[in-house]
Amino acid sequence: MKLNEISDNPGAAKKGKRLGRGIGSGLGKTSGKGVKGQKARSGVAIKGFEGGQMPLHRRLPKRGFTNLFRLDYNEVSVARVQAAIDAGKIAAGVVVTAEVLKAAGVIRRVKDGIRLIGPGEPKGALSFEVAGGSAPAIAAVEKAGGSVKVAEKKAAEAAE
Repeated sequence: MKLNEISDNPGAAKKGKRLGRGIGSGLGKTSGKGVKGQKARSGVAIKGFEGGQMPLHRRLPKRGFTNLFRLDYNEVSVARVQAAIDAGKIAAGVVVTAEVLKAAGVIRRVKDGIRLIGPGEPKGALSFEVAGGSAPAIAAVEKAGGSVKVAEKKAAEAAE
């Protein structure tokens, strides 16, 4: 095989429209743009324009705000952690932290910390080191003989 013999698969490359090449082509004169006006020109930017009337997005009141200091947690259920232990991705005696869950593939990326949520019942005594957790999830872990250590929040550390 030589470089000059290489060709694409049939039908892989679609030919572009040849605009403005006479009325016989079907795309002559206005080139499929309809008739004259702003939309037939290049650089059209009229989304939301209401003919000079105050547009809807400016008539409606502004509402709410984005809290810059809000923390984004990974929510992990007790059942999901137990499934990872059953599958052999997490060792039974290890302290479950964000790094352990990431290495096991339970979470994709570590955000601002782990928040332990229900549902689920652990089969053995598990120890967690998390940023927070729901009351039923913490109760379920402690009922099975485990422990949940809630770490100090990152926002408190940043404020100091």
